[in-house]
Amino acid sequence: MDEFLQASFQAFPLPVLILVIIVSILFLGKAADVLVDEAVSLSARWGVPKMIIGATIVSLGTTLPEVSVSVLAALEGNPGIALGNAVGSIICDTGLILGIAILISPPSIDKRLVNRQGWIQVGSGFLLFFFALPWENVTSAFQQGGRITQSTGFLFLILLAAYIYISIKWSRSKPGEAEAGLDDISEREDSAPLWQVLLKLAVAIGVVILSSKVLIPSVQETAIRLSIPESIIGATLVAFGTSLPELVTAIQASRRGHSELAVGNIIGADILNVLFVSGAAAAVTSTGLEAPKNFFQFFFPAMLIVLVIFRVGIAFSKDTIKRPFGVFLVLIYVAVTIAGYYFKE
Repeated sequence: MDEFLQASFQAFPLPVLILVIIVSILFLGKAADVLVDEAVSLSARWGVPKMIIGATIVSLGTTLPEVSVSVLAALEGNPGIALGNAVGSIICDTGLILGIAILISPPSIDKRLVNRQGWIQVGSGFLLFFFALPWENVTSAFQQGGRITQSTGFLFLILLAAYIYISIKWSRSKPGEAEAGLDDISEREDSAPLWQVLLKLAVAIGVVILSSKVLIPSVQETAIRLSIPESIIGATLVAFGTSLPELVTAIQASRRGHSELAVGNIIGADILNVLFVSGAAAAVTSTGLEAPKNFFQFFFPAMLIVLVIFRVGIAFSKDTIKRPFGVFLVLIYVAVTIAGYYFKE
């Protein structure tokens, strides 16, 4: 589909390309509105905090572009792209997207939930790093790289199922936790049947993903027409493009007063980028995913630094994540993106 769209957009005049971008953004925004509304409705119906809904159901939907890109890349013999997409998306989600969400609407947080999910988030990042190491000779990783094996991919998928099950079970197991983050939703609880809510949620996720699939190549072709360097396009569009659903969902959730859903979505997306994206991509190939040496020299450390910075920021936050921390996260993302140019093989 991506190749077909790219070829089609090459034949379009520039005004039509710009129109396609505008329409795609409008569809993204409307679908994200529906996605947020239905996710909040599920949160009220099931007695599950919005942050948990964001970290599980919404994150599963918004990480589908990363999964599709990474699995197809692995099947087509480009496992480096698959792993790079997962790691780059974690950096983009935690730095840029979460930073923007905080700037739009500083989220109120339940630290019990954020800390618990946040430690899983950081743990997933370290898990990816440790399983990529060549344990027979750890120091060789910086000269020869490493590999995430196919068996590790299956292990990650098992851990994914356990994460979703445990997250929902935890949210219902402790007094008061089921009500955390629900605030005023009970006042607007939807009277529609549950199957309609789930159908709307699925359709909204589908429209977000399809709109992103159209938007990415149209922006890429427009950038080429306007003589924006291809090096800049290549270094930013893959991870940023596949993270676009998280960005739109985070912005819309923050604007509509459900910023904890945005935080949950980003935390969950980071966890799923490890367990779902890299796990599925490694599982479909007999050779697993190669982790080139530049991942150990820069990209893995950058990913872990961003995740740890977020953890530290949460530790020093009280009941609200303040805007200055959002600015700091965005600056970290920009610095990592610029520095990444010097660690290309």
